[in-house]
Amino acid sequence: MDNERNDSGRRDYGDRGRGRSGGGGGRFDRRPGPPRSTTAASEEPEAAKPARTLLEELLGKMGIDDVAIVYIARSEGEYFEIRGPRLANLIGRNGNTLEALNLIFNNILNAGVRNNRRYYTIDAEGYRARKADQLKTLALATLERVIREGKAIKLEPMLPSERKIVHLALSESSVVRTESEGVDPDRRLVVSPK
Repeated sequence: MDNERNDSGRRDYGDRGRGRSGGGGGRFDRRPGPPRSTTAASEEPEAAKPARTLLEELLGKMGIDDVAIVYIARSEGEYFEIRGPRLANLIGRNGNTLEALNLIFNNILNAGVRNNRRYYTIDAEGYRARKADQLKTLALATLERVIREGKAIKLEPMLPSERKIVHLALSESSVVRTESEGVDPDRRLVVSPK
């Protein structure tokens, strides 16, 4: 390993720390990110058109306009998936920005509506879909641990939408029950033996 100092007095680590093109710049080797969402778009119903328009307006006001919005009907509800470059800021740390956008979007969409409210889940590059898969895996692992240890397990604090996924994943279980405790943002799920 080359750890010698170069002419500028900085350590030279050879090719480490350079991008794939071999250029400097002090950037670390970028590994491919998570796979892009491959969920096929569904035919968008006429009733979803106003929601799409609202989402386009909100994204435009956020300065995010170089994206495609895809409607996806899933068993758990209707989704608008945003696809495009540089969506990390839209997702935010731990999905917080995406969660906030989803809340604002649905509140505006359903303001003044008494009957037939429609709720959509906004996803960005499949972030929520991947997170849901991780949470379902966590739910099953926690179920096994509760059975094995015979005591309640407290999970890390989660967003409301994330807690709901775990609740639903374990709702049919005859051996454990779930409940939330605490106050947001530190509200967490507790999985207990029945």
